[in-house]
Amino acid sequence: MRASLSFQWSEYRAPTAWLAAGLLALLPLSVHGDGGRWDTLQVHGFLSQALVITDDNDVFGASSDHAGSLEFTELGLNASYRPHRQVLVAAQLLSRRAGGDTEDAVPTLDYGVIDYQMRSTTSRTLGVQLGRFKNPFGLYNQTRDVAFTRPSILLPQSIYFDRTRALGLAADGVSFYWEEHMDAGTLRFRSGLGRPQTGSELTRQLFNGAANDVSAAEPSAIAQLLYEAPSGQWVAALSTATVNLDTSFGGQAADFDFQPWIASLQYNEEFWSLTAEYALRQQSLAGENLPRTFDITGESWYVQYQYRFTPSWSGLVRFDRLINNTDDRSGQRYEQASLGTAHSQFADDVTLGVQWSPTPTLMLAGEYHAVDGTGWLPKQDNPEASATRQHWNMLLFQLSLRF
Repeated sequence: MRASLSFQWSEYRAPTAWLAAGLLALLPLSVHGDGGRWDTLQVHGFLSQALVITDDNDVFGASSDHAGSLEFTELGLNASYRPHRQVLVAAQLLSRRAGGDTEDAVPTLDYGVIDYQMRSTTSRTLGVQLGRFKNPFGLYNQTRDVAFTRPSILLPQSIYFDRTRALGLAADGVSFYWEEHMDAGTLRFRSGLGRPQTGSELTRQLFNGAANDVSAAEPSAIAQLLYEAPSGQWVAALSTATVNLDTSFGGQAADFDFQPWIASLQYNEEFWSLTAEYALRQQSLAGENLPRTFDITGESWYVQYQYRFTPSWSGLVRFDRLINNTDDRSGQRYEQASLGTAHSQFADDVTLGVQWSPTPTLMLAGEYHAVDGTGWLPKQDNPEASATRQHWNMLLFQLSLRF
């Protein structure tokens, strides 16, 4: 059964970025209960506003214009409450603008769960969540909306796609988690069964707008096994999912299946961290009398080095690679079949970034990307794929606040 915790405010429009920044800066909110369970109530919020500048192609608005684009804004408000020692109720509203056709993002339910812990001891934790839960996918997916939890303004796009973000972000259903605390480290297992969010832009991003619609008639499954060393020096994870979507082309029904596998590894020292993730993505489109069917395997990986110069300053360098089809790495066969440009089938991204957090509630970040290929370029900002450039550069600057 699909959970009924999702809603949208059709009349309310998110405030502008500058108004929201002023409000958050003036609201050092803290919640104090009168005793009892109300003392467990916590309310937090965050705001991020970015400036995106590109020399060619557009990302999150008309970024290739001389002034760049300010259409990358994230505004969130979350709360949690524990009515019983074994029960936690938590939810987050998110207003996110990332280019496209709309000026303001409509606040939606980012996640909303009732969490019941069947067992919680120093050595073992067992629990179940009902509602809209964040997908345990890779190292960053569950916290990717909060800029303070990201190592960079943009996460590696070969794995954490922003253009199909709704599909991988969360699902409506039931999630189970288990943690085992041992002398050798902590082992965490999370799994979920539910219907993913398809979003209004998904048909454009997946099928260049050729599909009539995209829906999740059947539930999808996701699972992750993660190990963390006692000191936190080593973190390793294996994530997988099975996603089943229904769509149609000119009235002809079609099935789209997506099964990714992600292997994650991170090594942490006092002043630096080295992170790498590798993914294989099996994708297939099947149906009768369709203009096109496929069964392909995509490949993604990145290597990232982050150095902490001081407690408030850090820098990052990363190489990120995306291949849409391992049997057509250059995209030449894709272009010869008149399906689109060859460079839309891959992307190599070299990223340099810096973050400065002068206070725990304020962060300023800057980032440079040198990109070869347009494999992860947002299609809503580039409706004419033939007009995109293979080699392009991007600068991002971001202000982030939280309370």
